[in-house]
Amino acid sequence: MTAAGHDVVVLTRHPVRGRDVRWDGETLGPWAEEIDGSDVVVNLAGRSVNCRYTAANLRAMMDSRVRSTRVVGEAIAAAVRPPRVWLQMSTATVYSHRFDAPNDEATGELGGAESGVPGYWAYSVEIAQAWERAQEQAETPHTRKVSMRAAMVMSPERGGVFDVLLRLVRLGLGGPVAGGAQYVSWIHDGDFVRAVEFLAGRDDLTGPVNLAAPVPLPQRTFMRVLRAAWGVPVGLPATRWMAELGAFALRSDTELLLKSRRVVPGRLLEAGFAFDYAQWPEAAADLVRRVRGGPGSTG
Repeated sequence: MTAAGHDVVVLTRHPVRGRDVRWDGETLGPWAEEIDGSDVVVNLAGRSVNCRYTAANLRAMMDSRVRSTRVVGEAIAAAVRPPRVWLQMSTATVYSHRFDAPNDEATGELGGAESGVPGYWAYSVEIAQAWERAQEQAETPHTRKVSMRAAMVMSPERGGVFDVLLRLVRLGLGGPVAGGAQYVSWIHDGDFVRAVEFLAGRDDLTGPVNLAAPVPLPQRTFMRVLRAAWGVPVGLPATRWMAELGAFALRSDTELLLKSRRVVPGRLLEAGFAFDYAQWPEAAADLVRRVRGGPGSTG
């Protein structure tokens, strides 16, 4: 957005660049002046879910999302010239663990009551619902509000979900997990950015919008495509208990691998958004090129 000529201000706890402004993600302060008079507010704040799901980490996930959203709402409500749109990050994890049908915004089933899954998975849904509720309850009558229910954003940067999955492939461990029937919903980072721009420019979209590629895949197929893109023919399968050990070693949690997130972008497609990377093979090939620094990669 900066390259396109926009004046972009980044609210961050650790400012390092010229247009970085310090905030704590919890309380009003001088940073709120940046929201007054702005055109668009995009709130992506929240503690990473790539961690062990301990009680302390789950509470940090909840608090960081709800408090930052609440205080952004307070800043918008107090603005003399409020922004015309507030794009608030949410998560596709709000939907149920299911295999039978895709979840879109109109007919999707919210999770939390599934049988046969770990009990703490319901708390992830509670986090998502509280996150969205914090935005809904904000008194911002002059600002259009969109809740972006994002699938796993695939980008080549270190520390992201694609980096973790590619590391498994490179170690020969990128096979099916617990049978691999669970669906992986994903979105290429270029399409994520374009969707944010698309939502910012539309005046007719409010409420929840799924940010996910239109073709989620079973995990075994998803990983087979990624192995082919990297050039690794075989990936060892893993049972559920093996996945638990692997997640412990990676200091992550198996919900990221085992929950079936079959999410599709109903409202984006209805509004005319065209994905550059609707299919995973093309997306995986581009991401692998970018990791390797080869020609033809996109950003």
